[in-house]
Amino acid sequence: MELIQKGDKARIAAGKMAKMSTDQKNQALALIAKQLMAEKHFILAENEKDLAARKNNRMNESLLDRLRLNEARLQDMADALIQLTHLDDPAGEVLSSWERPNGLAITQVRVPLGVVGMIYEARPNVTVDASSLCLKTGNAVMLRGSSTAIHSNKAIVKVIHHALEKSDLPSDAVQLIEDTSRETASGMFKLNEYLDVLIPRGGAKLIKTVVENSTVPVLETGAGNCHVYIDESADKEMAINIAINAKTQRPSVCNACETIIVHREWGGLNDLVLALEEKGVTIHGDEGVCGEKIIPAVEEDWATEYLGLEVALKVAESVDEAIVHINRYGTKHSEAIVSSNPDNVEKFLNEVDAAAVYHNASTRFTDGFEFGFGAEIGISTQKLHARGPMGLPALTSTKYILKGDGQIKK
Repeated sequence: MELIQKGDKARIAAGKMAKMSTDQKNQALALIAKQLMAEKHFILAENEKDLAARKNNRMNESLLDRLRLNEARLQDMADALIQLTHLDDPAGEVLSSWERPNGLAITQVRVPLGVVGMIYEARPNVTVDASSLCLKTGNAVMLRGSSTAIHSNKAIVKVIHHALEKSDLPSDAVQLIEDTSRETASGMFKLNEYLDVLIPRGGAKLIKTVVENSTVPVLETGAGNCHVYIDESADKEMAINIAINAKTQRPSVCNACETIIVHREWGGLNDLVLALEEKGVTIHGDEGVCGEKIIPAVEEDWATEYLGLEVALKVAESVDEAIVHINRYGTKHSEAIVSSNPDNVEKFLNEVDAAAVYHNASTRFTDGFEFGFGAEIGISTQKLHARGPMGLPALTSTKYILKGDGQIKK
């Protein structure tokens, strides 16, 4: 019943949202940013309830990190909202126009998707990201987070509603499904009458479940088994810095590196191993990696998204071998090469199949904020509709507007 009631409210709100001007939407986003910081103590207190419950259940630290909010992270959310107000509103954008010999004038414009459904795990920041992106593009959103973050999500949506009540936008444009049962999630998969698209954001198991069971069209976001390949010609200091950053800067996120591949002739392997161990990283290495603390890698390691301070380490004979390995085991998310060989760089960038490919930079930059999108609804690893960090345009479709002067089909 909750699904139907909230779906109906979201559908009605979507109709109102489609009529809102860019100024009205920007004003609402600025109000939400202000309200988040005004009620930060309330949000953090509710987040602490979630953290306490998970600590009692012995949740591992990487998952706790995804769940944890603090004042700095709330400020980042508020800053992202303000950045969104400075970005172009894609809704209503004219993509192309032309006139046919029959006299019809045809215009293709961007329009909101309608009602966006979000199913996500223990990441309360997604509540803000999804809501703000949907509001900016004239959509309504139905949010279904996990039980792990229920107190945080309820608090954030309450604060969003407080802000929307001061704006021209309908508060019903942001709906939170508070029943976190699997039955309710399964119900969202079939909510075609109310949802225009469903976006799963979380681990591989969640995404697979949604893709395989949903009758609502799915915008698929992907798990991140990301790689850094260090070529024979790579500068040692640069390569180690990039690999360490990609693995350890925030290991619990999907754009963190999970496998490092090193060319056999690169001279910094031992220093890389030491640097990883100094950061507390457990290394699963193949036969080319030596060290007392090295755990022998098995087949499963090459496909594992550790989401923690663990990494698989492989020695390769060539850039071609690295590319074959990445295309076999990667999740088409983010892949990097560190090299000063232009031919190898070009080969890697052209032949690796991923949403984002990097030269001499960390995979940690695959992010809507870093790409200048303000935020992201998720990172798509599929090839239809959207790929990579999905910002504002990914939450729109297109409409053809045809104007005539009494034409009839003969």
